[in-house]
This record gives sequence, C-alpha cells and structure tokens, in this order.
Amino acid sequence: MRPAFWRAATVSAVALMVTAVSALAANQYDPGATNTEIKIGNIMPYSGPASAYGIIGHVEAAYFHKVNDEGGVKGRKINFISYDDGYSPPKTVEQARKLVEDDQVLLIFNSLGTPTNTAIRRYMNEKKVPQLFVATGATKWNDSKDFPWTMGWQPSYQAEAGIYARYILKNKPNAKIGVLYQNDDYGKDYLKGLTDGLGDKAKSMIVSEQAYDVSEPAIDSEIVNLKASGADVFVDFSTPKFAAQSIRKANEIGWHPMFFLNNVSASVGSVLKPAGLDAAQGIISAAYLKDATDPEWKSDKDMKQWNAFMNKYAPDADKADASTVYGYAVARTMVQVLKQCGNDLTRANIMKQAANLKNFNPGMLLPGIAINTSASNFAPIRQLQLIRFKGETWQRFGPIMGGEASGA
Repeated sequence: MRPAFWRAATVSAVALMVTAVSALAANQYDPGATNTEIKIGNIMPYSGPASAYGIIGHVEAAYFHKVNDEGGVKGRKINFISYDDGYSPPKTVEQARKLVEDDQVLLIFNSLGTPTNTAIRRYMNEKKVPQLFVATGATKWNDSKDFPWTMGWQPSYQAEAGIYARYILKNKPNAKIGVLYQNDDYGKDYLKGLTDGLGDKAKSMIVSEQAYDVSEPAIDSEIVNLKASGADVFVDFSTPKFAAQSIRKANEIGWHPMFFLNNVSASVGSVLKPAGLDAAQGIISAAYLKDATDPEWKSDKDMKQWNAFMNKYAPDADKADASTVYGYAVARTMVQVLKQCGNDLTRANIMKQAANLKNFNPGMLLPGIAINTSASNFAPIRQLQLIRFKGETWQRFGPIMGGEASGA
C-alpha cells in the first residue's frame, strides 16, 4: 500500500492541475489582451479637412484614462493607441495594418469617416479583427451577414435624411430643394436617404445638387449656385469645416431658405459659433445625444457626471463641441462591451458581446433612446429627434423618430 503522505501529495498535485486548467479555461485571450492589459486601436483625422473631429479621439483617450485610474476593466488597464490618418483612405489602410500587425491590438474602435472605414473594412474582416463602433453613420455598417466584424454605432445617415424628407413633405410640400453634399460615400449615403424619403417627388422637388470634394478650400460657388437655382429649402450634408462655410456664405448672400443641417455637423462649438450664431438661427437638424449647451440638462444627473469628467480629464476641451459628448458616450459603450466579455477577451467574444447590448444607455442619449443590438442588428442607435437652433442652443421638437434604412 502507498504511504498516506504519497496519496495526499498526489491528491494535492491533481488539485493544482485542475485549478491551473480551470484558470486557463476562464481566461481566454487573443492578441492585444492579457491579465493586465487590453490594447485598443483607433484612427482619427487629427489633421486634414476633417480635423474638427479629432477631439473625439482626445476625449476617448481621456475617458479610458479615467477608467484606468479607477482600476481598469476587471483589473486590466486599457492601452489606447490612436493614430492620425488625415481623413485619407490610403493612410487609413497604412495605420490599420500598423495597429493590427505591429501593435497587435485586440480591436480597432471608433475610427472615423465613411471613405476611410470603407478602405479597411475588407481587410479587418479578412483578419477577423473587430472594426467596432465606427464613427460614421453610413448605412453599410449594418451588414452582419457579409461583414460580421464591422459594426456602426450612431444612427444611419439614410434614416436621418429620411426624417428630413418626411418633415419637408409634411410642412413644405411644394418645396424647391437644393442639396450640398460631400462627393464620397459619406455624402452620397445622405443623398440617397433624402431621395428615397421623398420618393416619387424627389425628381421634381430637388432642383439642384451641388457636390464638393474634401480637397477644396471653400464651397462659396456651390452655395451661390444653390441660391441661383431658386431653392427655398437647403439640405446641407457636409462635414464641419464646410458646414460652417455654408452657413456663413448663405447669410452673406442673403439666402434664407428652410435650412437642414446634418447631425454630424450640428455642433455649436465647432460649426455654429465659427459660422456666427446669428446666421444659424432657425436651422433644423436631428439629435440622439444630449446637448451640453442646452440649459434643459443643467440639473441632469448624467450631464453633471459628464461635466465632472470633462473638468478633470479634458479641461482644455470646448464643452460646446458636440463631439465631446459623442466621444464620451461611445467610449462608455466600448467599456460596457469589455465588461460583458468578462475573462473571455477573444475577438470573437468582443463581437458577440457588442451584438448583445440590451437597452443600454451610456448616459448621454436623449430620453426614449437606447442602444440595442443583436446578431442581425448591427445598428446600435436607430432613433433621433428633430431640433431647431434658437438663440444660443438647439431646441428639441416633435416625437422621437426611428429610421428604417438597413445596410444588409
């Protein structure tokens, strides 16, 4: 018979082996994740024609800094690696390869721009690396069947434009519409949403379409052409630099149509103030996030929490810039996904949990709007509310409205 101490030692050894195996089974990692770290990649236009959006990356970095100061996510610190692409698709491809192949990030999060994200979408899906919560509302990101590693976050551009179309049809059915749009996938997605929303009346109602390239220094001639067309409704699908120019130029030439400005350029700080608040009076847009300049939210618990965060972690940022609220809200959504992942920090589980958000509110969504995803729904936010600029802030009006556009 074996000695008792031998049997005890054997039992102890087996117990240790079981514990070790259990620990290995519990903690599952892909490149970019360890017991102490989660590497997240990001690509932003810190320079170039869309540099106004660069503040988003800075706020996201600040929020992850806050998370790390509070102990990280289940003890793991977030290593946020953000590169500049100047809003240039070839540069985006270069930076994505660097993040995936050299930096070995777990995922790429909230990289900005429709043409830029389009340039890396196939690469990210071939590599099976999450391209998560892209900072663009192009409808194509809601395509879980063909591109299961790519997911949007904000409302669809087509759905947003459809809301404007419905408002025009109801309130100005004989409108003559002039459209300014960026001559790329971003602008064309918005334009499609507008024409689809107008339906059979699109051809007769749209009297002028003016496209601009992001390389252009100014869009003055396009605004003059729109006024000359006789348009009494102006639908402006542009990025912040050109949105500010269009507001200012329309006012300068005495053109005062019913004015619609797309959500991604509806920032008081980065667009309306540079254009001149007097020139922006009456502009209509749509929102899904709370406006930090609106006194309605002065006593709001979540807004107070956002203000405290900004004061401590991003004190130099302009709180009137709507992109600061956006960066905070989408970063909180990313952290929620990481929390749901638990100790399974594989890329497959990242996407599984991103597609399993149920009535999640990162704190800055308008009342009645929540984030919901599923394996067949890669459009986390599907609702907006119309807003009109008056005085120094946006004022909400009408009901919360959903969009039906789908990229699948």
